[in-house]
Amino acid sequence: MKIGFVSLGCAKNLIDSENMMAMLKSEGHEIVPDPRQAEAIVVNTCGFIASAKEESIQTIFEMAKYKEKGLKKLIVCGCLAQRYQEALEQEIPEVDAIIPIRDYDKLADRLRPLLGEGDQSLISKSERVLTGNPWQAYIKISDGCSNHCAYCAIPLIRGEQKSRTIEDIVKEATFLASIGVKELTLIAQDTTKYGLDNYGEYKLGDLIRAINQIPGFHWIRILYMYPDEIVDDVLDAMKESKKVVPYFDIPTQHASTRMLKRMNRRSSHEEVKAITDKIRKMFPNATLRTTLIVGFPGETQEDFDEMMDFVKEIQWDRMGAFTYSQEEDTPAYDMDGQVPQEIMDERLAQLMQVQEQISFEKNQAKIGSTVEVLVEEQEALTGRYRGRSQADAPDEVDGQVIFTANQDIPLGSFVQVKVTDAKDYDLIGICQE
Repeated sequence: MKIGFVSLGCAKNLIDSENMMAMLKSEGHEIVPDPRQAEAIVVNTCGFIASAKEESIQTIFEMAKYKEKGLKKLIVCGCLAQRYQEALEQEIPEVDAIIPIRDYDKLADRLRPLLGEGDQSLISKSERVLTGNPWQAYIKISDGCSNHCAYCAIPLIRGEQKSRTIEDIVKEATFLASIGVKELTLIAQDTTKYGLDNYGEYKLGDLIRAINQIPGFHWIRILYMYPDEIVDDVLDAMKESKKVVPYFDIPTQHASTRMLKRMNRRSSHEEVKAITDKIRKMFPNATLRTTLIVGFPGETQEDFDEMMDFVKEIQWDRMGAFTYSQEEDTPAYDMDGQVPQEIMDERLAQLMQVQEQISFEKNQAKIGSTVEVLVEEQEALTGRYRGRSQADAPDEVDGQVIFTANQDIPLGSFVQVKVTDAKDYDLIGICQE
C-alpha cells in the first residue's frame, strides 16, 4: 500500500512516526509525501494541551475527507489515541483503527490485517526513516516521565520514565551518523533524569561521553534539562566532549517559589539562579533557554511580577512562554484560583515584550563577531542563505542566521558567518570565504 503520514506535536512524537515508517517499509509498503497519493493515512496525534488536541481532531477530519477520493484506510495513533481511544472510536467512525501508544510493541501485527501484504520488491530494512533535513536528527533517550508536575498529562499518557540502555542509544546514534546526520539532538521528557530508573543512578554524563566518541557528528545538542538535576558529572561531560554544544534548555516553568510548589516542581528561584550562574562561569559561551507558564491556578500579580523580575535577572538567551492549559485528570485541573484567559493573555504579552528586548540586546552585542552556522535553506528570490548557530535549536524553536555568500554553499554544511546586523531573534551576516 501507499501510506501517507501526518505527525503532530513534539519531536518525540516525530521519532515514533519515523520508526513506524521504517517498520512499514520493512513490510513492503511505500511511504508517500502527498495524502492525495495515499491509499492509507496514519495520523500520529498530540494530546498534550487543549490546542494540540484540537489540531489533532481537526487533522483527523481533514484526512477523513480523502475517503471520498479513494483513501481506503485511516489510522490514528499517538497521544490522543492513548488518552481518548474510546471517545475517538465513538465519535469518528471514519477511522479504521486507533492504536494507542501502549500497543506500539505489536504495531506490525495490528496493521498487517488492515493494510494487507506488502510488495516484497519494496521491502526496505532501515532502523528509521528521517523525515526532515538529512543532516539533523533527534534521538529519544527515554520515554514517559516520573516528575508528575501538577499541570502535565504526560505521565497519564506515556507512563513513568523508561530509559533506554546506553548500548541501545549508541547503536541508533551510530546508524544516524552513518546515514549523514551531522547534528544529533538528545531528547526526553526529562533528559537529566536519564538512567535513574534502569541503572539506579544519573547516567546522562556517561551517555554524553559515549555519543561524543561516534565519528560523524559535528554538533550534539541536549534538550529539556531540569535545573535541580544538572549534576556536576553532566557539566563535566559536556565540557570534555568537544562535539556537545553549550546549549542549556532548562524549563523552569515559573519563578515564584510558592507557584513552583503548587506546580509540584522541585526547584526554587534561588536554585535556578545558582545553577545558571554556575553554567555561565563554566561555559563562557553558554546559551541558556527556558520555558515559562503564565497563569497557573493561584498566580497573583505579585507572583507574575516575580517572574518578570526573574527573566530580567537571569537574562535568558532564549525563552518560550505559554498560557496555562487546564487539562482534565491533572491535579491542577480542579485547583482554586483559575486565572481568566484575558489576564493570562495580557501577562504573556508583557512577558514576551521583556524577553524580546533582552534578546535584541544580546543579538546586538554579537555584531562584529563570527559564528559557525549550519546551512539549512537558500531563499529562492534573494539567494540569501538561512541556517542556525550553536545557540539555535532545530525546527524554528529559536532564531536563525541569515547571510549572503559569494559562492554556492551546499545545504547541510558548516560555514563561518560574520555578523553585520541583528534583529530581535535573528542575526544577519556575510559568509567568510
